[in-house]
Amino acid sequence: MERTKVDVLVCGGGIAGLVSAAAFGASGFSTLLVDPTPPVTDGDSQGSDLRSTAFLRPARDLFRQIGIWDILAPHAMPLDALRIVDSLGHPPELRAERIFRGDEVGDEPFGWNFMNWLIRRELLAAVANMDGVSLRYGTGFKSMLTRTTGALVTLSDGTFIQARLVIGADGRHSAVREAAGIGTKITRYGQKTLAFSVTHSEPHNQVSTEIYRDGGPFTMVPLPDIDGAHASAIVWMNRAARAQELYDMDIASFTDAMNERSCGLYGRLTLASGRAIWPIITQRATQLSAERVALVAEAAHVLPPIGAQGLNTSLNDLDVLLRLALEAPDALGSAAMLDKYAKARHGDIAARARVIDLFNRVTRSEDTVLQAVRMAGLKAVHDIKPIRRGVMRAGLGPI
Repeated sequence: MERTKVDVLVCGGGIAGLVSAAAFGASGFSTLLVDPTPPVTDGDSQGSDLRSTAFLRPARDLFRQIGIWDILAPHAMPLDALRIVDSLGHPPELRAERIFRGDEVGDEPFGWNFMNWLIRRELLAAVANMDGVSLRYGTGFKSMLTRTTGALVTLSDGTFIQARLVIGADGRHSAVREAAGIGTKITRYGQKTLAFSVTHSEPHNQVSTEIYRDGGPFTMVPLPDIDGAHASAIVWMNRAARAQELYDMDIASFTDAMNERSCGLYGRLTLASGRAIWPIITQRATQLSAERVALVAEAAHVLPPIGAQGLNTSLNDLDVLLRLALEAPDALGSAAMLDKYAKARHGDIAARARVIDLFNRVTRSEDTVLQAVRMAGLKAVHDIKPIRRGVMRAGLGPI
């Protein structure tokens, strides 16, 4: 039986998987990435990921460390500030707003925004040319046998891979997680999110804006201009039935609805892409590791799209895993290494999940008491300087 031997097998070819492959390959570990689905790297193609991601400073630092930031930076939109707006009613009435500036906790933007399909395109091009990294799209994980000395993985094309470490970066329905016998805990909110891009008549001034009302936030994240017009990526959370209704609307009706919801803060919005929709859940793996296996990103945790915590929390996973591998390369994938990984990440993931869960429940509520709490909390967090800076620092990196 012919076997390909590698140090690291990465299962999953999305953003987290590509960054994982880049990180371990650039660090001198022979790395193979597999994914059953060919990548979609064009915003207009079927199946394109129309969401955007604001990579925070720790993510940028990781990209620099593994040599890919210079490739990504030309496509980045710096985020200088976060504006939180509280609204109420139909049509919405603005009640309060506060701005959190990145330069309060460092002399640089607090993040850089990218369209997901675009960063996947750039990462794919970069990783494909990296020494020590091989990519097999169209071939997926099938099964796995593990021993204390390594893992033997059977791929969907019948080939065998012998690896010291298997990284499960294969999403919320992770086959690696299932094969490792790891379960999940799921919280459902009865919400769905719409993702799309818009152009608008007023500039965003590199400020990300979140407008809160019952149902969930309407978030406008700055993008580079589209055809010479100011542009933003939108993430619009709603109760599931309302989200589906919006998704099914004709463009004219949807345009009217999104302009009402945006409160005119960026002037007139015009739809500039297709619309994507997906359910909002919190999902956590009951374990972050098993014999010769580490779970990262959505295989380990799925969080509601609030505060740019989803993919940034995923990259915190990878940062810890890579650091442990570099500290003791000969112990790559060992029980001692993976126990340290799980211990290091468990508390941070649990804390972020609790905070985002509570925040989502308060911000989406129609209850007048909770709406009052929402506005009072916004003012307290912003107006008390030590609290404001503490919250911003916690948002940027591990708690």
